[in-house]
Amino acid sequence: MSEDRGGVHEDRGLTSEDRGNPLGSYLRARRALVTPEQVGLPPGGNRRVPGLRREEVALLAGISGDYYLRLERGRDKNPSRQVLESLARVLRLDELEQEYLLGLAATGPKRRRRRKPERVPARLHQLLASVQVPAFVEGRAFDVLASNRLAVALSPRLQPGHNRLRSLLLDPEEQAFQKDWTRSAEGFVAAFRKSVGDDLDDPRFVELVGELALASERFRMLWARHDVRDLDGGTATVNHPVVGELHLHRDKLPVEGVLLVLYYADQGSESDEKLRLLASMAADAPAPDRAHHA
Repeated sequence: MSEDRGGVHEDRGLTSEDRGNPLGSYLRARRALVTPEQVGLPPGGNRRVPGLRREEVALLAGISGDYYLRLERGRDKNPSRQVLESLARVLRLDELEQEYLLGLAATGPKRRRRRKPERVPARLHQLLASVQVPAFVEGRAFDVLASNRLAVALSPRLQPGHNRLRSLLLDPEEQAFQKDWTRSAEGFVAAFRKSVGDDLDDPRFVELVGELALASERFRMLWARHDVRDLDGGTATVNHPVVGELHLHRDKLPVEGVLLVLYYADQGSESDEKLRLLASMAADAPAPDRAHHA
């Protein structure tokens, strides 16, 4: 079952069409987000669908309407780079979104990748124990695989075995923890979409998307937009229940197929002092258990 909300079709997880025709799903989702006015067309008063019509996208991209229809329906899976770049221009895709589009339409047969189980190298466990800032290791699906005491003192949802996307969308405490929950949810879902890419048969992705699609209306709406985004470095503002508001920097460092995530404050700032207080509170806490999820 599906429905339209806010002008965007809602997916209820990874459908068979998504797996068989990810390029078409992406094109449909993105044209629904572009208004006629944005591309210099009159709005018209008899539009049954949000965004641009197929024939309008084809006209603006300089291709035939029949060919564009074949692309959306998955009947032509090998468009040229020139065609894809024209579609990216019409759909107002940024550089990252265009790269994602090109990846979905990569030519040649796609071999199903056998991914190795996500493991935390022993040296990362040693590093987590020695750094004096909140630090943890996450996998491609935002599973927390390992963390240090200060990370858990910052948020108990950063214990191994938790999933950061699930916590963000389903846990009221995590939603209150995020200063701007709406923006955080948008960024996490878009980063998750980029991480999934065309790997739509990965059992972990299928499991998580299915769970969140059933449990979270917000996830369904954001997932249906097909936004993609990097969520590497940056800043975060959070509301800690004990020390209050914290302004933190975030760095993500790839290490052997997993990501080491570090949160830290400007030296000498109020947030730095609050992190020191958290560190003293966490000093006697037991070390977090390692995640059983691989």
